[in-house]
Amino acid sequence: MKIDINIFIQQQLLITTNKKFSIAYISRSITPIIDKIINTNDNKFLISGSQGVGKSTLAIIIKLVIEKIYKKKVMILSIDDYYLSKNKRNEISKKIHPLLKTRGVPGTHDINKLRRHINNFNKQKFPISTPKFDKLKDDCSKTLNKVTSAQILILEGWCCGTSAVEDKYLYKNINKLELNLDKNFVWRKYYNSILKNQYQSVFKMFDITIYLKPPSFAYVLKWRVLQEKNNAIKTNQKKLMNKKELSFFIQHYEKITKWMIKTMPAKADLLINLDRNQKIKKIT
Repeated sequence: MKIDINIFIQQQLLITTNKKFSIAYISRSITPIIDKIINTNDNKFLISGSQGVGKSTLAIIIKLVIEKIYKKKVMILSIDDYYLSKNKRNEISKKIHPLLKTRGVPGTHDINKLRRHINNFNKQKFPISTPKFDKLKDDCSKTLNKVTSAQILILEGWCCGTSAVEDKYLYKNINKLELNLDKNFVWRKYYNSILKNQYQSVFKMFDITIYLKPPSFAYVLKWRVLQEKNNAIKTNQKKLMNKKELSFFIQHYEKITKWMIKTMPAKADLLINLDRNQKIKKIT
């Protein structure tokens, strides 16, 4: 029996998000993304976008559909799972700058391990044991995810595919964190240098970049708060960040996120514009 792709996506979205999306919306906004991936000879895809934008959900739906309907194995890597351990971030925060204690910016990931796992995929060298990061503990999990085979690789992450920030914008203070805690630009110069070199070498390993663009940065906090509430329900945890804590937290991401909103539409192979309700408005 042939599976209706749109109905299948609708079912999986309901399970994943607890929301029922119309078939018309799915056929217009989600199926074309999967068609783009399937109807190409490329096999490595970046999915990027700000915090809370829906990258992980999109990656999961793509994997479920391709594996069920097209019978190809999909390996998903999240750049968040490659964060350095709490101890390692403490070390570099003492050597370079205190703000590097907080996970997020380039320089707080184990980029060499990520590159090694991508190379293993390229060589079809399986199994690949990928890391998991526990955001509640803000530390690496001891549990690993073992991938035994895959024909398609997706790397999803908030800064994936972006270029380094130009100096004029890098040195402009856009929030209190930069103004008060990075007056000499040491933190910014460090993460931008890492982004310009090590991270670009990883991004260039991918064939197609998919960028999820929010209407503006103002929606990042709103969507991140919703994400935190959903995480609390899923994990049954009460020790999560409140709105004030999240507001401070995303200031660490603000510069690169705003830079991406400005530059990624021209850079991405597939641009997904989101509306105020976090739904796909247009694909170009």
